Amino acid sequence: MKLIMVIIPLSALIYSVFNGTVSELSDSVLSEAAGAVTLAISLCGTMCLWCGLMKVAEAAGLVEKLSRLLSPLVCLLFRGVKKGSRAAGLITMNLAANILGLGNATTPLGIKAMQELSDGSSATDDMILLTVLNTASLQVIPATAAALRTANGAVSPMDILPCVWIVSVYAAVTAVSAAKIMGAVSRRRAGNCS
Repeated sequence: MKLIMVIIPLSALIYSVFNGTVSELSDSVLSEAAGAVTLAISLCGTMCLWCGLMKVAEAAGLVEKLSRLLSPLVCLLFRGVKKGSRAAGLITMNLAANILGLGNATTPLGIKAMQELSDGSSATDDMILLTVLNTASLQVIPATAAALRTANGAVSPMDILPCVWIVSVYAAVTAVSAAKIMGAVSRRRAGNCS
């Protein structure tokens, strides 16, 4: 990844030198950097609002209730996780926080769940599945997308909700199916090699 992050700007610089557009490149870099700062500042207010609302939901016990609701699904999906174990609790809390759009809360829960799932040698099927579910990010309230839409002048930033729900369910089902299929193929190959 570091190599890619070096190659892209370097290739842009080399291209601009050979085409005589170094000043345009310089102007573009400076204006886009200023635009990034402006966008970040405009997102702060919206993100603070959503984070505050989500903290209220968390304090009201909504995350805990959703976690209990998700517990049977977690035990069904994560075959190596025992019901009532610390790993199961962390996974359900992580998924509940993700569904509610509590981005800041999902990271430490996900890291702790990964530590509980780790066998010490390599990524287990359950670890891969948790990563896939976090990446698919099934969300009821897409706070970040709404904040970006608000910052870019959308009149009603939450009118994308039905599309977000459909796409995130589709992404989650596809990702879980792919992880399960690839895990089965991997186990079959490992069984044939031994």
